[in-house]
Amino acid sequence: MLDRSYPATQEPSQAFEDFYSQEYSAVVGLAYALSGSRSGAEDLAQEAFLAAHRNWHRIGRYDQPGAWVRRVVANLSVSAFRRRVAEARALARAALGEGTVLPDLGAGDPEFWSAIRALPRRQAQVIALFYLEDRSIAEVAEILDMTTGTVKRHLHNGRLTLAGRLHEEAAE
Repeated sequence: MLDRSYPATQEPSQAFEDFYSQEYSAVVGLAYALSGSRSGAEDLAQEAFLAAHRNWHRIGRYDQPGAWVRRVVANLSVSAFRRRVAEARALARAALGEGTVLPDLGAGDPEFWSAIRALPRRQAQVIALFYLEDRSIAEVAEILDMTTGTVKRHLHNGRLTLAGRLHEEAAE
């Protein structure tokens, strides 16, 4: 476990530029070992160092800021691997002529689904799960990790917004 404790007034132990110069090669090496791609490794390392730079006022105070950057590289490499696997599967499905079966959103209601996509993110998620997948309030709450009361509030607010927007479009 990394020790992240530090006094509130303590300054970073070294300048970011010095830290970057000291750690860059080793971090790229780790990223290469995890990704198997030299250019991918450099991208992963740059992304991790960018995150450290953005938060250097905090990261620079850690006892081992290099460990933090390495953990970020490890996490990013897992995400990159998952993304590559998903892309490969999609390409294989496309090559085999298999497409993902999408739900019928109702060809006559493109305005309706467009209006849903224009809602705030949580309202759109709740409405899509509730109506498109015919999920109960409890199921939606579990899927989105929120209380049933919050789901009901988002459902109610989304319905009101949709009613207003769709009524305006119908009037036009």
